[in-house]
Amino acid sequence: MHTTVSSATREVVIGPDQPFCLIGERINPTGRKVFAEALRAGDLSRIAVDVEQQVAGGATMLDVNMGVPLADEAELLAKAVTMIQDLTDLPLCIDSSVVEALEAGLSAYRGKALVNSVTGERERLDAILPLVKEHGAAVIALPNEEDEIPDDPRKRLEITRKIVDVAVGEYGIPLEDIVIDPLAMPIGADSTLVRKTLDTIELIRDEFGLNMTLGASNVSFGMPDRHALGSAFLPMAMTCGLTSAVMDVRTPQIVEAVKAADLLLGNDEWGAAWIAAHRAKKQPA
Repeated sequence: MHTTVSSATREVVIGPDQPFCLIGERINPTGRKVFAEALRAGDLSRIAVDVEQQVAGGATMLDVNMGVPLADEAELLAKAVTMIQDLTDLPLCIDSSVVEALEAGLSAYRGKALVNSVTGERERLDAILPLVKEHGAAVIALPNEEDEIPDDPRKRLEITRKIVDVAVGEYGIPLEDIVIDPLAMPIGADSTLVRKTLDTIELIRDEFGLNMTLGASNVSFGMPDRHALGSAFLPMAMTCGLTSAVMDVRTPQIVEAVKAADLLLGNDEWGAAWIAAHRAKKQPA
């Protein structure tokens, strides 16, 4: 199954037979005090640096989040979307939990966006899915309800069924435009959590064939040598059916692990991308 998103001039296809989709996570004020303060003051200039670094890192898409307390998130998100689309032709993942901000971001966007995100609560589905339908977007859906993340992968699958039934059956959103986040949890909190995420990915792939994404950095949160953990986790998840991830593309170790997995899984024909990347690294500065 293929999920297609686009900017005004570039199309990206996400699918199990496509190169892994790298969604750059950096344009987000969470954990970035200086950036958050600048946004609150109406200064969006740092975004240009973040865009440049993520494009250089090999991002396929960019996630855009303007969730700053005591700021007009809708206004900020609309301005950020417009600014970023003037800087790059990469498609955008418009990221907010605020319905009004999502509406503003989608209204400013030129192309077919990916909305991040909706959960399985009926209230959230009824608030966000009409926007997704109206703007012809794709949407990331998380199989949790009422702020509870199910421990059992089969419960996550059950909530995925509910989301699919509502999105497709009631709102007419194409099945291929639903991207599931199987819920990556920190390995430091419980050493069984990553296995449960991998099991969830396999269950959803086998029943629906849907594309999936997740926050890659969640897995290593609170642990030392996080890049090594991320480099091991993503190729494992790719073999189970993960087709994209929201991640820090400025980390060459993790990006290279994903590119190596693309080659080994047959999604880099004749190793062309792998060889080109190697040659680029050998070029003199």
